[in-house]
Amino acid sequence: MNDKTTPSLRQRLREPGLLVAPGVYDMVSLRLAESFGFDALYMTGFGTVASHLGLPDAGLATYSDMVGRVSAMAGMARTPLIADGDTGYGGLLNIRHTVRGYEAAGAAAIQLEDQEFPKKCGHTPGRRVIPVEDMVRKIRVAADSRSSDEFLIVARTDARTTLGLDAALRRAEAYAKAGADVLFVESPESEEEMRRIGEAFELPLLANMVEGGRTPVLSQAELESIGYKLAIFPVTALLAAVEAMKAVYRGIRETGSSSGLDVPLQPFGELTKLMGFEDVWAFERRYAED
Repeated sequence: MNDKTTPSLRQRLREPGLLVAPGVYDMVSLRLAESFGFDALYMTGFGTVASHLGLPDAGLATYSDMVGRVSAMAGMARTPLIADGDTGYGGLLNIRHTVRGYEAAGAAAIQLEDQEFPKKCGHTPGRRVIPVEDMVRKIRVAADSRSSDEFLIVARTDARTTLGLDAALRRAEAYAKAGADVLFVESPESEEEMRRIGEAFELPLLANMVEGGRTPVLSQAELESIGYKLAIFPVTALLAAVEAMKAVYRGIRETGSSSGLDVPLQPFGELTKLMGFEDVWAFERRYAED
């Protein structure tokens, strides 16, 4: 968890400029992303379910699966961690349990969405949303269930794809009134739609930048000018890692060796440093037997 000297996510969102949060999906990606000094990290549901369970992000992961990953990542991170909480894993009582669990695990914010259960990845087809009144109640419960206002509620609506942008904007407004701290209108399909979102709200807005998804991937300056305050890049590192691993496994399968692979590899010594071996070695030297 981030220590007391680290500004909270709420404080950072009050500062000028766009807050950029890369996606992290396991402990290696967490350690690596944090080494670059980002102001926030985003625990992607898509990537976490894929890496932890080897399954699609389609409502198959349980609360227990995910809160365990939140605890592990937030427990190691010094950077505020925004954690995907899907639909809250059930009804209103489940929402309370999920919010309390994520907050206790050390997350700085939880993202909750208005999809029907089982949910689906926001840039895949077939998503359906619950009645707006039901999601409003979920947001109210979420806001009331946290022990500190420093733990933020990110309210996401997936209504754009099935009901249109106007319906999505109305939902986001209702979620803001219900107590959300950050608004996330998922998968707008053009820069013009993104501008309409940016003009509609005073609360901080989240942009979901998914390469190959439904939403244009814009530059930092473009997102700031439109009115976004937070940008997440949930699967960029995972896409890059999978492509690199494909090349490695293909080369080893074809040649029977890693010799001559045309793939950039991090030096093994740097990887040991990233994973904390220097601390292990220092400990061993200090307590070595005479």
